Amino acid sequence: MAASVPLLALVEISKRYESLDGAPPLDVLRGVTFDIAGGESIAIVGPSGSGKSTLLNIIGTLDRPTSGRVKLEGNDLSQLNDVQLAAVRNRQIGFVFQSHYLLPQCTVLENVLVPTLADSDRSLRDGAEERARKLLQRVGLGERLGHRPGQLSGGERQRVAVVRALINQPKLLLADEPTGSLDRVSADELGQLLVQLNREQNITLIVVTHAQDLAKRMRRVLELRDGKLLQQ
Repeated sequence: MAASVPLLALVEISKRYESLDGAPPLDVLRGVTFDIAGGESIAIVGPSGSGKSTLLNIIGTLDRPTSGRVKLEGNDLSQLNDVQLAAVRNRQIGFVFQSHYLLPQCTVLENVLVPTLADSDRSLRDGAEERARKLLQRVGLGERLGHRPGQLSGGERQRVAVVRALINQPKLLLADEPTGSLDRVSADELGQLLVQLNREQNITLIVVTHAQDLAKRMRRVLELRDGKLLQQ
C-alpha cells in the first residue's frame, strides 16, 4: 500500500431514510468526509441522534450510504457485492459493541474462535487457537479459557469480546460505546486496554463514545452534530 493512501477514507458520506407515512425524509448523515491512517486511533463523539452509530455501521459495511464512498486501502467498498462485503467484514474489520454478544453456551476460548469458523478459507484457522490463548493471556484472562460468559464480570466479558474482534487479525477495529454498560473502574480498564492494543498491534481504532475519558485517550476526536462533521 502506498504511503500516501490512508487505510480508510470516507468521501461525502450521506445517509437518508425515507418515510413511509408521508413525513419528510430523515437525513442522518450529511456529507461526512475524513481519512484515517493505519495505526491511528479516533473517537467519534456527539449527542444522541447525531449519526455516530450509523456512521460506524457504514464504515463497517453493516449498512450502505445513500451517497458517497468508503475506501479501505484505496478500494471502493461500494463496488463490492454482499458476499464480498461479508468477507471484508470477517477478515479486515473487527467489531466491539456495548453488549458483548457472547454465546452463553460456549466457553471463553470457543467464543473467541467463532469468527474463524465463518470463512471458507481454512488458512484463517491456522494458528487461531494459539493466537486466542496468547491474546486472552494478554488481556488478563489466561485462567478463564474454560469459563462461560455467565461466570465472568461485565468487564471480563467485554475483554473477551475485544479478543474475539481481534482473532482474525483485522486492520480496523470498530468499537460502538464499548464502555457504556460498564462501571467506572471496568470502563477505565477497558479504555486503557484498547489504547494499548492499538499501539502494540498497530491496529487502526475507531471508537464511538459518549465517555469523554475514553475519547481523550484517542489521538484524534471527531464531533458529529446533526449528521455533519464539526471538527477534525
